[in-house]
Amino acid sequence: MAETRRKRPRDFSQAAKLVVDIATGQVEDRAPTPEERGKDPSAAALGQRGGKARAKAFSRKQRSDIGKKGAATRWAKKAARDKATSS
Repeated sequence: MAETRRKRPRDFSQAAKLVVDIATGQVEDRAPTPEERGKDPSAAALGQRGGKARAKAFSRKQRSDIGKKGAATRWAKKAARDKATSS
């Protein structure tokens, strides 16, 4: 999952103040921990393994079938979208 950091201000003066606040230690410049985001840390650790653990659980044939099914679904959605816009 992408780390979310504090949004940087566009205004030059505000950006300069943020840099000073970070340098003096008044504001921390780090990504929030799972606890700070209200998530269970053990669940967050399991989620980071996600695709790799799932790939190990399936055989090569099963992974291929899953991929083909996903591709067919994506193409079907695209075809339906194209049909709706051309009418």
